[in-house]
Amino acid sequence: MDNKSIKKLEADLWESADLLRAGSKLTSNQYCMPVLGLLFLRYAYSRFKMVEEEILKTRPVRNGRQMPVEASDFAAKSALFLPKEAQYSYLVNLPSNVASMGLVNIDGQPMASLGEVVNNAMNLVEQQSEQLTGVLPKSYTDFSDDLLGELLRIFNNNALDEVGGDVIGRIYEYFLNKFAKNIASDDGVFFTPKSLVKMIVNVLEPKQGVLLDPACGSGGMFVQTGDFVNEAGLQANSSMTFYGQEKVEYNAQLCLMNMAVHGLTGVIKSGDEANSFYHDAHNLEGQCNYVMANPPFNVDKVKAESATNAGRLPFGVPKENKNKEIGNANYLWISYFYAYLNETGRAGFVMASSATDSQGSDKDIREKLVKTGHVDVMISVGNNFFYTKSLPCSLWFFDKGKSEDLKDKVLFIDARNYYTVVDRTLNEWNEWQLKNLNAIVWLYRGEIDKYKQLLEDYKVSIADMISEVGEDSLKAVNDNVFVDGCEIAKKCLKKVKEAAKEAIESCDRKDKKQTQSFWDEKIASVKEIVDVVKEAHWLYSKFGEGIYEDILGLCKIANVSDIESKSWSLTSGAYVGVAPVEDDGIDFEERMYEIHNELLLLQNESNQLMDEISKNMKELGV
Repeated sequence: MDNKSIKKLEADLWESADLLRAGSKLTSNQYCMPVLGLLFLRYAYSRFKMVEEEILKTRPVRNGRQMPVEASDFAAKSALFLPKEAQYSYLVNLPSNVASMGLVNIDGQPMASLGEVVNNAMNLVEQQSEQLTGVLPKSYTDFSDDLLGELLRIFNNNALDEVGGDVIGRIYEYFLNKFAKNIASDDGVFFTPKSLVKMIVNVLEPKQGVLLDPACGSGGMFVQTGDFVNEAGLQANSSMTFYGQEKVEYNAQLCLMNMAVHGLTGVIKSGDEANSFYHDAHNLEGQCNYVMANPPFNVDKVKAESATNAGRLPFGVPKENKNKEIGNANYLWISYFYAYLNETGRAGFVMASSATDSQGSDKDIREKLVKTGHVDVMISVGNNFFYTKSLPCSLWFFDKGKSEDLKDKVLFIDARNYYTVVDRTLNEWNEWQLKNLNAIVWLYRGEIDKYKQLLEDYKVSIADMISEVGEDSLKAVNDNVFVDGCEIAKKCLKKVKEAAKEAIESCDRKDKKQTQSFWDEKIASVKEIVDVVKEAHWLYSKFGEGIYEDILGLCKIANVSDIESKSWSLTSGAYVGVAPVEDDGIDFEERMYEIHNELLLLQNESNQLMDEISKNMKELGV
């Protein structure tokens, strides 16, 4: 199954599940955890069947019968053993009248509804895994049997067996993303947008050792690290040791399920003992190879004495107010991240933009921090990268193992104007933009081979995409991807759009829908090529074959004396300056087409909202 098919599967599953929620009286908050729990169970069953098949190949035969599989067989292969009553096939094939079956749960109590049977399945799974004890949702009796049965059928999609566990993990993340946007509770702190997480992981380049996230939310840092390590040809569970702290127990449950779906194990502590302001829950000060986090910004009313007693403040305590409280905890977090690192450790984290040049005791701490020589990279991020916040943020990176020639240097990147628009309230970095920003870091570190490999990756990927589309006029792009390729691809897109318009207008009415679908798909494929070639041109036009240079408005390597002259500010814009205004290269006709589609989307959302309001008013008898 290719990437496009997987994206369609994600969207189809979400649409089906969300339609069920819309037709029930459940809120997104009530719906989120149980639905993710069913996805987890579906993953566990898919992996169970795969491992069972492996085990049976070598299972001994006695008296003409093959010996049945046992829980210990699965533990040896890092998989969960599922008793029959916890297997997805058993649940999805139950008759509608569950009460008539005389089923009992693990405590011997009779079960009269499908919700009770699914709750029992979750308890049975927890018996197989110490990490999952008390984690899986057991609120399925809140669902009607009809709704729950339909959800079970939606996730019984055979395609999930074909694509395997890795893609179910991706679908879990997709649902988590969607729920984050819908719930928007507690400022959505349980979910850090994937592009920010990937940027942090890409710059830190984790390989092996201890990783701590002291504000771990739903575990995105662990999942992306696992992917990064596995893609490097290592085994994440044997190379990395994952530790997390998360004060909100609901978020910690999401985290443990997320890790389990991705085949990861870790130690996650939650509740009051995991409040990072007052506890080093894992006693990891000075022990971590990597620290990654997206902590809550601008937290106030932190008890100064308790925070001081908890330690991990190598640069001193931020100033307290008359109430003996720390009015803004940003520099508590920044100090913790530094304190957790071992002598060669790296840290990467998200932080409020205001922290880069805040004054008072914050400035004093920042000065001491810069003087260590361990501040490595600072990236300014634009608006709308979060689902519930429109404010900009910064990514901070520390490296205690920097080479001597970089010891007193910091790379500043201003990426506030470099992003992809997802919709009117959300921006992100696409995969190639992530690679381009990472390439700047490689050149700063002198890792030219990685940069040159990226250029080759562009050539190969673009050639493959062109071959797949089968548009002859695009083949000229391959002759000079980085210079003329962008203009050639844009001209080709324009021709394809003109051909599409002509074909749709001239075809028979009965063929119009099929013709429209064919050309829409072709236009989308060519547009994707244009977008990738545009990113290739962006990178090459600045750094050619791999020579770093400061680019006005984008990046600058500053030394400690430069930073001192800026009053110890770590704001990227203060160093990189402002780029000259350039032609943005946006095709007017194409942009109008996008605006038109966005207006149609807004109109559709407005209609759905009006329908929802009308429904609620009727329920209230108004």
